[in-house]
Amino acid sequence: MAIRLGDEAPNFTADTTEGKIDFHQWLGDGWGVLFSHPKDYTPVCTTELGRVANLKQEFEKRKVKVIALSVDSVDDHNGWISDINETQGCTVNYPIIADPDKKVAQLYDMIHPNALDNLTVRSVFIIGPDKKVKLTLTYPASTGRNFDELLRVIDSLQLTANYQVATPVDWKHGEDCVVVPAIKTEDIPAKFPKGHKVIKPYLRTTPQPNL
Repeated sequence: MAIRLGDEAPNFTADTTEGKIDFHQWLGDGWGVLFSHPKDYTPVCTTELGRVANLKQEFEKRKVKVIALSVDSVDDHNGWISDINETQGCTVNYPIIADPDKKVAQLYDMIHPNALDNLTVRSVFIIGPDKKVKLTLTYPASTGRNFDELLRVIDSLQLTANYQVATPVDWKHGEDCVVVPAIKTEDIPAKFPKGHKVIKPYLRTTPQPNL
């Protein structure tokens, strides 16, 4: 069954390159990103894992843990990590889940029944502190993921969670946000003292509140 936004992220135990984990315990009370790969020693995924390693501080600034998954063993992962570090100029600094029996991939509905049984295990899940799924994305094997975009989404999700604002199309950090419809226009000044604009009764903007 497909995982939908707002569903609780299924818990599991698994071996990883940093030891055995209970997923929910590993997440703790913060945010998490789980991203999966079809198998080890694949070219596009090699670049992605390196990119995430080099962005680790950006995720940590947002109190986000990152964890990868591939259907191969921990031993295979460790060999692949050596290649990733060598070719991508990084040090892989987060765990990679071993999923040789595809238990986690099936739990998260990462395998599409109309494709090969491992080549579509290439999904992203952003999970909030409440263990609820906030974003799902599934990419084709040929297209590298954009982790700058995932950081942008995390910034937006955290703004919504903390300040009751949404973010408009193509929003970037530092730009104006949208006041959510649940807040009445007359209540905006008290909640957003930096000011606001009423473009339409249903479209109100305010400067990014955490800057």
